[in-house]
Amino acid sequence: MTPERLREIYGDVSPRAAVKTIDRFDNHCRAFIGNATFLVLATSDGRDLDVSPKGDPAGFVTVESETTLLIPDRPGNNRIDGLLNILACPKVALIFMIPSVDETLRVNGVAEIIDDPAICDQFRVKGRSPKTVTRVTAEEIFTHCGKAPLRAGLWKPETWPTDRPVPTLYEMVRDHAEMDVPSTDQADVEALYRETLY
Repeated sequence: MTPERLREIYGDVSPRAAVKTIDRFDNHCRAFIGNATFLVLATSDGRDLDVSPKGDPAGFVTVESETTLLIPDRPGNNRIDGLLNILACPKVALIFMIPSVDETLRVNGVAEIIDDPAICDQFRVKGRSPKTVTRVTAEEIFTHCGKAPLRAGLWKPETWPTDRPVPTLYEMVRDHAEMDVPSTDQADVEALYRETLY
């Protein structure tokens, strides 16, 4: 496959899509980011790729300036794959999502990891500050149309499964890692989540 063959298959980019990229957080971007409760962060170490979900109440990402934003790193499993990738290769990509809004916002840029207490403390929740905050300097910002979430029924509860269609986290960890787990009950998993959110 070649770029020329792909263009032959797909045709020219639509005129609106060709010119929609900006490099500053305007009022629309600020509103989108301010209302987003979930984002996906893509990183690379220059060889392998990683994608990490981030979520918090609306406004958890701060637009610091016309070109920079700040993302707190909440407690997780301490694999820190994305953070280690940023140290090796700071190029990142993000997609912001707002529940009930089919469109998404994409930001491509360069990231750095900050452990300055004065910045980390700005994101304190329940008395706990994140250990680090990721600053992203935007290079490209643009909206995505809502076709993929519409096709997925992402925000339409009537399309959601009525029962959990996959095993619990602990069941999957037990089988993937062939190790003992404290419980396979979903209620226990959710209790642990609540205890360690912040």
